[in-house]
Amino acid sequence: MTTYRQPGLVLTDRRFTVPLDHDRPDGETLEVYGREVVAGDKAARTDLPWLLYLEGGPGFGARRFIGPQAWLGRAVREFRVLLLDQRGTGRSTPATRQTLPLRGGPREQAAYLAHFRADSIVRDCELIRRQLTGGAPWTVLGQSFGGFCATHYLGAAPEGLETVLVTGGLPSLNATADEVYRAAYPRVQRKNEAHYARYPDDVERARRIAAHLTEHEAVLPGGGLLTPEAFQSLGILLGGGDGTHQLHLLLEDAFVPTPAGPALSDAFLEGVQAHLSYAGHPLYAVLHEAIYAQGHGPTGWAAERVRAEFPRFDAAKTLAGDGPLLFTGETVHPWHFVTDPALRPLRETAELLAARTDWAPLYDPARLAANEVPVAAAVYHDDMYVDTAHSLDTARAIRGLRTWVTDEYEHDGVRAGGPRVLDRLLALARGEL
Repeated sequence: MTTYRQPGLVLTDRRFTVPLDHDRPDGETLEVYGREVVAGDKAARTDLPWLLYLEGGPGFGARRFIGPQAWLGRAVREFRVLLLDQRGTGRSTPATRQTLPLRGGPREQAAYLAHFRADSIVRDCELIRRQLTGGAPWTVLGQSFGGFCATHYLGAAPEGLETVLVTGGLPSLNATADEVYRAAYPRVQRKNEAHYARYPDDVERARRIAAHLTEHEAVLPGGGLLTPEAFQSLGILLGGGDGTHQLHLLLEDAFVPTPAGPALSDAFLEGVQAHLSYAGHPLYAVLHEAIYAQGHGPTGWAAERVRAEFPRFDAAKTLAGDGPLLFTGETVHPWHFVTDPALRPLRETAELLAARTDWAPLYDPARLAANEVPVAAAVYHDDMYVDTAHSLDTARAIRGLRTWVTDEYEHDGVRAGGPRVLDRLLALARGEL
């Protein structure tokens, strides 16, 4: 272990060895990394309860805080916090285009990655909990996909949980991937309409950029191809609290004059690269639809198939008419594995995962209906990433779960809201509100 200090905090790097397949504990192992964080004036205390933070995604390592930022400052007032890099992410035996060939070809890679869903993550957490807490249960804070993991945790190992707090991450217990995306596209359209109402000049800007991309090849600084469909993927920004403003600032300076005529500026392409590249989180793309798979057959590129039911998202049809270009949201498509250099080598692996049919169920409705663990969840009123109606259905299905439904925040409320969101959820879970 390595221990060091930041303003107000003491941090310790921790590494844990876990089985790749928990059903074969004597088989291959992975290393999982966690960053322990404690307030500087409480570092010597041995009686602090633990709070485990599960990041959203899938595919993202835990957020790297500098000092007691956002919710972390509230948490360390009473907890010793573990910021966990879920398996395959961050410093936990990474799974990327560079490392996965060590497994063999696409078939071997797909078989390996089938062990990287919420069920395996939760079993990692239980093994780690027993090492850290001496067997005592801990509080879990799950953001977005981290909330999906926490919901699985409630049904799979409730004995390990003191309290569960979920922010923007109550999943449907039974919706197929098709149903998830069929609910998503209308929400994304509403976010587009709100963006254009705020920034009406962006209607023409977005159309002009998309039209340019249909006639000119654009290569991002990292080698990615910016096609009209890839450009539409910038709608991923619209689910965050300041995302509409970020998108506007990106669009307003897209073109520069050149001897050959107007061209997309280097600054614009650099900005797009920062938002669209999967180099830092390839599992987000590779496993994104698999997080919804529960024995209903293959996911089969559900976002791409369902998109055909919403022709207003078709860039070619939009440019042939006079309506606004609609940006897409949290969707992954086969062409991502063509346009993005970080994903191209994983294309066959992704195809195999999309075709897989034997995914195990992730949630246990009977155990959730009998839940005894205090649970509180922030449900954002029109969350672009997680369907509000699905979340509220799940909230009703989990015994004792208390919700805070709010339109004060977007999906990133736990970060944007500072300590307030965590403070309110703790009060709800403890019956103080």
